[in-house]
Amino acid sequence: MPNWQTMGMDPILRHVGPRLRAARRRQNRTIEELASRAGMSASTLSRLESGKRQATLELLLPLTRELGIRLDDLVSARGGDPRVRRPAERRGNMTVAPLTLAHAPVQTFKVTYPPAAEAPAPRVHDGYEWAYVLSGTLRLLLDGEEHLIAPGEAVEFDTQLPHSVSATMAGPAEVVSIFSAAGERMHTHRPERAPDQPA
Repeated sequence: MPNWQTMGMDPILRHVGPRLRAARRRQNRTIEELASRAGMSASTLSRLESGKRQATLELLLPLTRELGIRLDDLVSARGGDPRVRRPAERRGNMTVAPLTLAHAPVQTFKVTYPPAAEAPAPRVHDGYEWAYVLSGTLRLLLDGEEHLIAPGEAVEFDTQLPHSVSATMAGPAEVVSIFSAAGERMHTHRPERAPDQPA
């Protein structure tokens, strides 16, 4: 199949392959892994990324679902207002303020945890998390050990270890958190829990 550049197609479509490759590499995923999860051959994905295979909805939709991105991220023109205008939301007693665009490959939030007498029950999920404490004290229960993180300190950990995050009874904790896609779903989109537990 001829390259898009030789077919006189919309110049925007010429960027689908490189954008797809960039999204895959940002997640440190191989062609073989992503192709298998999206239900296609590695050679098909390789040709898509190189522009030697014409993109169709049938091919792109499973890839965007697997990568956690929008179709618009691959086919839309760049530009527009770069400012993040997503409102903060209440999740139980937590306040979660998005600091990145909704379709960004890595999601960053400013999270305000309310005072809590005890740490929530630990959980596990795929991915990694990173957090920087702006104010208050963050209580990280990680693999059975409690860590108190002070303002100006950061933590990074594998979320496949049992963990929970909360403030202490000393007062609220304000934290900038970077989540993987799995961590974002677990910590910002779950149903409300008890008032002293994270959403």
